[in-house]
Amino acid sequence: MVKRPDTNAQRLKRHKRVRATVSGTSERPRLNVFRSLSHVYAQIIDDVSGQTLVSASTLEKGFEGNGNCEGAHKVGIALAQRAKEKGIEQVVFDRGGYLYHGRIKSLADGAREGGLVF
Repeated sequence: MVKRPDTNAQRLKRHKRVRATVSGTSERPRLNVFRSLSHVYAQIIDDVSGQTLVSASTLEKGFEGNGNCEGAHKVGIALAQRAKEKGIEQVVFDRGGYLYHGRIKSLADGAREGGLVF
């Protein structure tokens, strides 16, 4: 019998390891990314107060596109615009245990294009 590795459990282990060192403050909040099979979600979190400051996803009303690389890029741009409105310019990027390629990289590039610095 072939045993498949539990990839989500591996991702959660990586995420836990990264979160041991990455933390968001009020000066530099954490940009957290989650991707499901069909959607991409991103939020900017202040870990000191435990509050989500800004969020964006492909599920929002009025969002054109889907959860592919182009959609992730649009989510990154939308998140950066909302962060700018709240006065957030610098963030710490938390890739959530995912490899930095594909939709995660596209979202990060969109956030940088929108004006976030990380």
